[in-house]
This record gives sequence, C-alpha cells and structure tokens, in this order.
Amino acid sequence: MAMTVFTHPGRHRVAVLARAVLLPIELGIVHQLFGQARQGASADGEPLYEVATCSPAPGDVRTDGDFTVAVAHGPEALAEADTVIVLSSYEDYVQETPALPAPLAEALALIRPGVRVASICTGAFVLASAGLLDGHTATTHWRYTELFARLFPHVGLDPDVLYTDGGSVLTSAGCAAGIDLCLHMIRRDHGTAVANDVARRTVVPPHREGGQVQYIRRPVPGRSAPGTSAARDWALRRLQDPITLGQLAARESMSVRHFTRRFRDEVGLTPMAWLTRQRIELARELLEESDTSVEQVAARTGLGTAANLRRHFHAALGVSPSAYRTTFRGPAPLS
Repeated sequence: MAMTVFTHPGRHRVAVLARAVLLPIELGIVHQLFGQARQGASADGEPLYEVATCSPAPGDVRTDGDFTVAVAHGPEALAEADTVIVLSSYEDYVQETPALPAPLAEALALIRPGVRVASICTGAFVLASAGLLDGHTATTHWRYTELFARLFPHVGLDPDVLYTDGGSVLTSAGCAAGIDLCLHMIRRDHGTAVANDVARRTVVPPHREGGQVQYIRRPVPGRSAPGTSAARDWALRRLQDPITLGQLAARESMSVRHFTRRFRDEVGLTPMAWLTRQRIELARELLEESDTSVEQVAARTGLGTAANLRRHFHAALGVSPSAYRTTFRGPAPLS
C-alpha cells in the first residue's frame, strides 16, 4: 500500500517530478519559491504550500553534476498533488520520438483530472508526449523549439515568451524561467503581495519583462552603448503622470526611433507596452492592498479613467478590476 506523501491537510500540495538526468537548479527553484510563500506575506505566517519531490521510481536520481539526488517518493505523490511540476532532463535534448517510456507514462496517468500541471524548460516535451498540451499554447527553451515543433505539430508553440498559462496547463522556457513561472503561479493563487514577498526574500525580480528572445545569442553592444534603464527608472517614479515616447527618449538623449529599437533589444517589449504593464502591476497592488476606488486606481496608475483601467486590466489578466479585488481581498463589506 502506498504511503501518504503529503502530511499537512489544507495546504496546496505541489509534486515535483524529477527524472534522470535532472538539473538541480530547477528542483531548488520550486522548493525555494513555493516554500517561501506564507500566509499574509509574512515570514511568520503559515506556509501556503507543501512540496514533495517524486520520480517514476524512488531512489537516487542522476543529475547533470557529479552527484545524485535521493528521491524518497515514487509516483504516488502525483496522485495526491494539487499541482504537478515536471522538471526537464538532459535526455529530453536528444529526444527523437514523442513516445514516453512506459514507467513515465504510467506515473503521469496517476494525475487526477483537473489538477494543475506545469513544466520547466524541456519538461514541456513530457507534457506534449502525454497529450496534456493538446489545444494549448506552450513554450520551451529556445534552443529546442524547432525539435519541439517537429515532434508536436499539433501543439501551438510560442518560442518567444518566458512562460505560458493555459489555466490548468502551464509551461516555461529555460530553467531560470521556472522562477518566473513559479512566481506567476503563486501570484495567481494568492495575489501580488505574497508573490512579491517571495521574490524579495529570494532576491529575484517579481516579474521579468519581455520574452526569451532577448536571451538568444546575438552581437553584444559595445561597452559604451547607451541603455534605457534611466528612462525606465524615471517612468516608474511617475506612473500617475502622462508619459510620452518622446519624453522617455529624451531621458536617454536618443531619437525616438533609436530609443525604441534599443528599448526593445533590452526589454523585449515596446516602451509603451512596457509602460502599460507597469501601470497594470501597480493597479494590482492597489486593488489588493487598499480600499482605493477603481476610479482612484485609474488616476494613480496613469490609466486615466475607470473604463480605460478596466479595458487594459481585462486584456492583461482576463478579469475586471473589481473581480480581481474580490478574489484577493473578498467582497466589499455592506454599508
């Protein structure tokens, strides 16, 4: 009889599926980030997740280093999980067939219907092979997107983004994009305040801009090439004000055309798309952490009107500002 893997009733159960040859950094990312998430975004708060590592067969799992990882749990952890995260393996990189090894297929079959499933890096190959990405958009490491597209032509591939969110199925790009994915899931589950607290205590950005296209090898600008960070810092201090592309370019003493091209090379977004995203992130914080009205939130974030805030908010997150506030703060008290 299989032993019980998770021991804290009420906590969200995350099962991390490790396979030979695993990248230890990915395993550490999941445990570190979900393990840091606390009730009330406080170091003294109750943990919000319980994380367990498993493999198709318990025992030592080879890594890409000169050591192994002792995995105590077998696939029974998958049957108990609320979220399953499939790590990558160096064996994915030479995959030439979409077929899964029988033990891995049998392990994945234990996942309950409706459970959230995610992958880091080439773990997307496993999800695609299992049919879990059918009808979804997915991503994987940019070096392996051509192989992925050839093996799984029925899966929509977005080779640029850091991660995709299909609701119950999520994928991320290279192993460090697993940080972005885990923070996104924590943010989706418990709001911006908890996710930002995890990011601060882990000393990582709460949200990285742009996609993985910015990490593909390309000619490196000369050391003296001007950047756009000063303009971004300037904009972040005055999101409530009208900000034009010309003003941003002027902060770096560049023409609008050159600034736009340089900005996109650095960030992966156009300047105005980046600015809108920052305003949406500020709106999320205000909706979660204050009783500020939707009209006031729109004004304080530079989005102008409540209608404009609702339009941008729904385009970015798929919900209205009031629905978002209700999700993370509960309904407003009756007067």
